Amino acid sequence: MYQYTEFDRQFVRARADQYRDQLTRWQAGTLPEDEFRPLRLQNGWYVQRYAPMLRVAVPYGELSSAQVRVLAKIAREYDQPNAELFQAAQAKQDLLGPVLTGGLAISSKLTAGYAHFTTRQNIQYNWIPLDKSADVMDLLASVDMHGIQTSGNCIRNITSDERAGIAADEIADPRPFGEILRQWSTLHPEFAFLPRKFKIAVSGAREDRAATAWHDVGLHLIRNTEGELGFKVLVGGGMGRTPIIGTVIREFLPWHQVMNFIEAIVRVYNRYGRRDNIYKARIKILVKAEGQRYIDDVEAEYLQIMEHDGGPHTITQEELDRVTACFVPPSLSCDRKTADAKIANILRAAAEDDIEFGRWLKQNVASHKNPDLRAVTLSFKRLGQAPGDATADQLDKAAELADAFSAGELRVTHDQNLLLPWVACDQLPELWRAARKAGFARPNIRLLTDMIACPGGDFCSLANARSIPIAEAITERYQDMDELHDLGEIDLHISGCINSCGHHHSGHIGILGVDKDGLEWYQVSLGGSDGSTLSGDPVPGKVVGPSFTASEVPEVIEAVLETYRQHRTTGETFITTLRRVGMEPYKAAAKSARIAVVEQA
Repeated sequence: MYQYTEFDRQFVRARADQYRDQLTRWQAGTLPEDEFRPLRLQNGWYVQRYAPMLRVAVPYGELSSAQVRVLAKIAREYDQPNAELFQAAQAKQDLLGPVLTGGLAISSKLTAGYAHFTTRQNIQYNWIPLDKSADVMDLLASVDMHGIQTSGNCIRNITSDERAGIAADEIADPRPFGEILRQWSTLHPEFAFLPRKFKIAVSGAREDRAATAWHDVGLHLIRNTEGELGFKVLVGGGMGRTPIIGTVIREFLPWHQVMNFIEAIVRVYNRYGRRDNIYKARIKILVKAEGQRYIDDVEAEYLQIMEHDGGPHTITQEELDRVTACFVPPSLSCDRKTADAKIANILRAAAEDDIEFGRWLKQNVASHKNPDLRAVTLSFKRLGQAPGDATADQLDKAAELADAFSAGELRVTHDQNLLLPWVACDQLPELWRAARKAGFARPNIRLLTDMIACPGGDFCSLANARSIPIAEAITERYQDMDELHDLGEIDLHISGCINSCGHHHSGHIGILGVDKDGLEWYQVSLGGSDGSTLSGDPVPGKVVGPSFTASEVPEVIEAVLETYRQHRTTGETFITTLRRVGMEPYKAAAKSARIAVVEQA
């Protein structure tokens, strides 16, 4: 993991001190609300539907066990709302349950004392009172964490593949570049007030597990025919109201020029991006509207930066080596029994002894560039808990597992789980037993119930509908592990509004909450892809029929899955079958399911 320098620590602590002063002046009435609002947002403090929401930056998803313990402390001691406010919110949700969801049996319940993993590898809290926010900033700073640039029209948290630096299919480790980009972009004065927020993802593996094509800038490490390292650069991807796949504007960019080139990309966007319409302000709209003209302007700006300015952000080999040295694999003290045959025998015997362990090995355990190690995903998807949520006790337990089995390191995944990147093969049976005891060993990774969902209308003031009760209803219906494994790998993504924080566009099955005359309705889309090997080329899903009430959604999902069962061939996945047979059988099934629900009502 990257280790903060003394400058880094002084910077973060100074920012926390600065925020405490701003908060104190706001509380005293000497700093007006309209001046305090942008200051708190610059540090990740929103005010949502019922209470403040804090977003904590986790650059490229890496966390130490010490950081996770502080996150648990924050959840336990600070994510506790005013009792009167909390009870009022609960009462309102109880009222909304049977009315707005169209009679959905399962009603969402507001909870506190937990953290939430986002699809952009951040951590969020939903109930921390603002008068405690400076104390939380100090706690975060004590373990080199903060909320800087997790909000606002600036360059946001740099994301990456959760297997960065360990993936068996990796061309080069993207984390050093992610860290260099983080340092360059943090409080960059020219890019602090862009037309809209700006997101960068970087990947170094053959499989794109970072969904780079769905970002404002996607960087994919590759080697050219001469074996030189560089980046394929995509610009203008994004979801929201207008889902667009990023455009490749450089097939190969030498690695040491990546910051100069991104500077050109963002500078042209800053110059010409729409500022008169928030819905048309993202760079994807500019790239779509201008096409080749935008690309030509970027190349001209890049030439100016290189020839006139002297390429001020060229990365030297010395700087890359310095940062790369922070990402050296840990020295593992455990006896790893490197003989492949012995490891294989241990795992084979254990798998044959317990079918659940065998399933866990298949779904939750991934290959590693070090053949003696594995990457293990801890599943946080369970009935009665919203996707991505982790209680304080669960965070503490995850930190314990990281210390015992993964050199004290964890990763936040794009799918809202935690990953242990440094697990010795011969410790897998022991880890499985410990993870099962902690409730993290459900072998559902990449299966239907390993769904992505945003907090939705339960918390977010932008949401049109709630995501959590829909996720809970589907999860309750599909608890049988035999059935889940029979259905195979399916990406189910749920968003509470068109802002697409749940990435519904890229789901094999996507669910979007929409507003119709003040009531909650849901669109269902099929065939989306994030660009992974399982999903194929990135593409937005297509909407199936009209919108549905909440009570109809589980029936529609069941009908869609039954249609897949009827049409699949041996070994064929959901997404492959859908693309082979087309949308029409699924549309007909969804329509029939809706009619059946109406008739029963």
